[in-house]
Amino acid sequence: MEIKGKVIVALPEQTGVSKTGNSWKKREYVLETQETYPRKVHFDFFGERADQYPLSVGDEITLSFDIESREYNGRWYTSIRGWKAEKAAAQPAAPQNVPADFPPAPFDPMQSSGSDEDLPF
Repeated sequence: MEIKGKVIVALPEQTGVSKTGNSWKKREYVLETQETYPRKVHFDFFGERADQYPLSVGDEITLSFDIESREYNGRWYTSIRGWKAEKAAAQPAAPQNVPADFPPAPFDPMQSSGSDEDLPF
């Protein structure tokens, strides 16, 4: 699944050691969608992806994620686990020297230089 939005919270990195002795790392973020009614989505990157996708507050991203649910002591918990984040590309600026209401000049084959290199086809 994918969702687009802006990172509004970057929580501190969490680390630890599992019961089997393996170390782990997790980074959590909150993303706000850019809709008429914005939604806030808490997600995390776990393991090597925590370092692979460092995000900062203000980054506009497209997040690819999986939804996971698990049971603990008779209660169910759901998390959004990110597996890829693509930062939005900057939009190219419009040319500053051409007025928006001035259309480009049409091609006139009669005003060409007459050489065979300038054929319109």
